[in-house]
Order: sequence, then C-alpha cells, then structure tokens
Amino acid sequence: MENLFEDLINYGRIFANKEVLRPTYIPERLPHRWEQIKGLADILSAALKGETPSNILIFGKTGTGKTSTVKYVSKELEAMAQKTGAKCSILYINSEVFDTQYRVFAYLARVFNKRVPMIGWPTDMVYSEFKTGLDAEERRVIITLDEVDKLASKGDEALYNLSRINGELENARVSLIGISNDLTFTDLLDPRVKSSLGEEEIIFPPYNAEQLKDILYARASKAFYADVLEHAVIPLCAALAASEHGDARRALDLLRLSGEIADRSGARTVTEEHVRQASDKLEMNRVTEVIKTLPLQSKIVLSSVYLLCKERNKRRFSSGEVYTMYRRVCNQIDMDPLTQRRVTDFVSELDILGLINAVIVSKGRYGRTKEISLSVPEECVNPVLQEDYKLKALTSIRVGKQTTF
Repeated sequence: MENLFEDLINYGRIFANKEVLRPTYIPERLPHRWEQIKGLADILSAALKGETPSNILIFGKTGTGKTSTVKYVSKELEAMAQKTGAKCSILYINSEVFDTQYRVFAYLARVFNKRVPMIGWPTDMVYSEFKTGLDAEERRVIITLDEVDKLASKGDEALYNLSRINGELENARVSLIGISNDLTFTDLLDPRVKSSLGEEEIIFPPYNAEQLKDILYARASKAFYADVLEHAVIPLCAALAASEHGDARRALDLLRLSGEIADRSGARTVTEEHVRQASDKLEMNRVTEVIKTLPLQSKIVLSSVYLLCKERNKRRFSSGEVYTMYRRVCNQIDMDPLTQRRVTDFVSELDILGLINAVIVSKGRYGRTKEISLSVPEECVNPVLQEDYKLKALTSIRVGKQTTF
C-alpha cells in the first residue's frame, strides 16, 4: 500500500523556496523603504561611535515593513560593530509575548547571563538583576519593543524604568526603539515617559499597488520556479492588498497561499482563480480570528444578528429587533441581559470591526432608526460562536416558526 504522503511530497512543481514568502524572512533589499532605513541608520550610528542614540518611536499600519526594516538595520549595525570592534548590540522583544514589566525584565536579565525565573520574584529584584548584568561593562544596548502598545496597555512602568535607566548606570547606556500600529497609544503614557520615549519618530506609510508589485516580483523570483506564475497573478495580489491599506504581509500571504492551492490541486501554474480562492480563504481566516477574540457580550449581540438572518427573508434589521433577539438569547443561556443602550454600544464596536453594518436610515415623519446587517458570510459566524462553551447552550432557539442554530 502506498504511503499517504507519497504523492504529496512529490509535487514540487510550484515552489523553489516557500520560506521567502514568510513574514519572518528578511530580504537583502527592502524596496521602497530606503528613506526609513536611512533615517533609522542615521540615528543608530551614534552607538558605533560610543555615543547614546536617541530613543525612537516607529509608527505605521500592519504590513508596512516596520519590523523588517528594524531587523534589517539591526543586522547591518551588528555587522559593522563586529568589524570595528564597537561595543553595541540590538535586542528584540515582541511585546505581545513579553507583555508585562516582569517578563520584559526577566528576559533582559537572562540575556545578560542572570539566572532569573520567569515567575516568582519581586519585580524590583528582577529589574536589579537586569541592571547589574547590563552594567557589567561599557557598552551601548538598543532595546527594540515590537508592538510596544501591547506593553503600554498593561501599564507604563516598564517603559518608565527603561526610559530612565541611564541615570542609574555607570558603564552601559540604553536606547529604546518602540514599534506600534497605534498612533494614539502614547496618550496612555505618563507625560514624562511620552517625552523621553519619543525623542525621534519615524512614520511608515502604506504601500501602493505599484510598490507592492515590486515587493512581490522580488520575492517571487526566489520563491517560485520559472514560468509557474501567470502574468496577472502578481498584479492581482498587489491590487487586492493595496485595497486593504497597502499591507505587504497580506500581499505575501496571498501569493504564498495561491501557490499552495495550485500545488495541492496538482496544477502546473498559479492562476487568477487560485488567487481569488486564496483571497476568500484569508478573509474567512481573518474573520474567524476576530470573532474568536470578542468578549462574550459582543458574541451574544453578533449571535442575535445571525439568528435574525437565519429566520427571515431580509438582510437588515432594526435595533429594536436585534435587542429583542438579544434578550431571548440571554434567556436561553441564563445570562442577565444588558440595557438597550449598552447593546447599542456593542453594535457600534462590531460595526467598527467590520463584522456587521449599522447605518442610520430616515423614516420620514416617523423619525430615524438604525438598521443592522451582517457584513461577513453567515458560514463564518456560527462555527466560531459555537466554539465558546457559554454559547454551546444555544443549541436551538425558536424564533417565529423556525428553529435556528
């Protein structure tokens, strides 16, 4: 009997090196980011001279090359430091993973050879260990905090201590690079932290369709075998990604997934149809992730709109209809319903996330009302909502003459 994977591993008609299309891959060239690369290098070059670079805040939407640029410049800086004998280095911290003051300082202490547990010690003791290890010799250390807004949302103590640590050091000096998608996160910070952290700012604008095409062509030349991409594939991937705020990460995911769909189907070329299938799949994945992370009350409101869609032959519902269904759903799962005003707030939040569409409609002399509809396919909503154990009790709720769910 043939092995299950025999045919699967022998395809190999499409990809030469799929890893080139992953977000973690740092290319030798970063098209259309020279201005940001040069600006970052100008600031950080002070470390190679034994000086302390300014702290930097880097802003830009997802997929605009912020992290790739910082890692590219970091690699160049460390190569030059090794060549010249300069004592400087760059540390990278993902603030989604290390999202508390304790975790940040424990990780940094370990970098400087201090045996610190990831839990259990008083935070000031962990900070002291990190500071001792850091100050053991004269050096310039640049700490990059990716998604720094995630760390700031838990409190600004870590940023306060890091931005002021140089006053407590004798030999070493620290500079910070904060990377964020959120232009407003500094509003959460203490004014002293805000002023010291944002000494320099670098903005990354979204890519346009032409720039995305350049990025995709450069990656595709290494990722795919020759002549496997139809001519329209890369322009289509670029156009679809450009329509969503110029996200290079989405463009690369779209191209990679298009190739995977073609490969799995046994096709010898990647076509426009494969791109459209990949786009539909990525959209469903995005919606799924957004719904999974919703608070329970938001899920109940979304369930209410979904149930109304299943029961009736129309797509739009008044806020009163949604609230009536919401109360029935709460009764079904033994939860106390919120007021209509609070439910209206949740409707607005779901509207901002793009899961529902809420518009104000004039009824003439009868005034105005808010009409609500689903903005995503119904088949995306129900399976994800049912994964929440509190909503599993919503096995069947009778509305009108039909039983839904």
